[in-house]
Amino acid sequence: MGSKKFNDDFKQMVVDLYHSGNSSVKGLSSEYGVSDVTIYKWIKMFTPIQSGDGDKAITQKEINTIQKENLRLKQELEIFKKGYGHIRKKVNADELTEFITEQKDTYPIRTMCEVLDMPKSTYYKSLDKSISNTERENQELTKRITEIHTESKGRYGAPKIHYLLGEEGYSVSIKRVQRLMSDAGIRSITVKKFRPTPSKEKVVERENILKRDFSTTTINEKWVGDITYVHTLKDGWCYLASVMDLHSKKIVGYSFGCSMTTELVIKALNNAYITQQPGDGIIFHTDLGSQYTSDRFAQEIKTFNMKQSFSFKGSPYDNACIESFHAILKKEEVNHVQYFDFRSADIEMFKYIEGWYNRKRIHGSLDYKTPEEVESHMRATA
Repeated sequence: MGSKKFNDDFKQMVVDLYHSGNSSVKGLSSEYGVSDVTIYKWIKMFTPIQSGDGDKAITQKEINTIQKENLRLKQELEIFKKGYGHIRKKVNADELTEFITEQKDTYPIRTMCEVLDMPKSTYYKSLDKSISNTERENQELTKRITEIHTESKGRYGAPKIHYLLGEEGYSVSIKRVQRLMSDAGIRSITVKKFRPTPSKEKVVERENILKRDFSTTTINEKWVGDITYVHTLKDGWCYLASVMDLHSKKIVGYSFGCSMTTELVIKALNNAYITQQPGDGIIFHTDLGSQYTSDRFAQEIKTFNMKQSFSFKGSPYDNACIESFHAILKKEEVNHVQYFDFRSADIEMFKYIEGWYNRKRIHGSLDYKTPEEVESHMRATA
């Protein structure tokens, strides 16, 4: 199938995140599925070269000093690893438990357990040997439930957490998960919020090829598109145009802008086409919004040899899948954040779509796989 493609918007956003100082190349590589080497190439490609008397440069001597210090630290770590295996046999569990308890305000318990080769469960059991097995299991389950809920930024409820626990080997009913979540005050974030209503315009019926048949056999067979609203304090309402592949539920292209224009939806479609490199004949379905019914957008569809399909007037269920994605976006991200301006919202849209929804969020309708996993499987078996 060839190497994976990325559009320029994706590349620029990765570079911007790197320069923000909050993300390393390794972290970005893991988060967005791009190799370290590729990200370094993008940094070189998209980063302006700056010079001037005010710039701070690092000398070769400083580099050598840093390298020498890193080597020393590496050697110390290797020596510790080789020697600790012999020392560990002479230290009993009670002594380790006492040491970890003494140092828990200085170092994380998880880290100390890993370094000292003591399972966390063993450490916690040693603290209170009087509790029952059921209570101990509930404590362990609640801890893991809390971790999964936190990792999903509060977006997962009992069904998805129950599924992930099963994947990790826990034997627990969904009712027990629900009860433990309730006892711990843990719940999924599902907040609905105001959405501005667009002005009513006279629309003309167009051909509906899709006719609510959302079934597919492979990727790049049927795409759907739509626009939603995101509010910012400084720049007011901004607009997200999204393109979804109905087979993988992946957002294969999107564009974020300050105006709800034809250019916005064309850019989203172009980004999807560049990323996916599909064959001819894709059905692209949208509502009857003026951006999608414009002559310019029709010409773009024709250029890509796609078949354009439209929802019937007053029938939102004709485009239910992409409407559902935008509802999820609002419930899991937008309704819980107040964005300062367009740029900050743009970055968070990228993080949610590319870092969370496409690559990490499991879907019940996909047998609890992520959109990226479904697409990768289809490409590998094609």
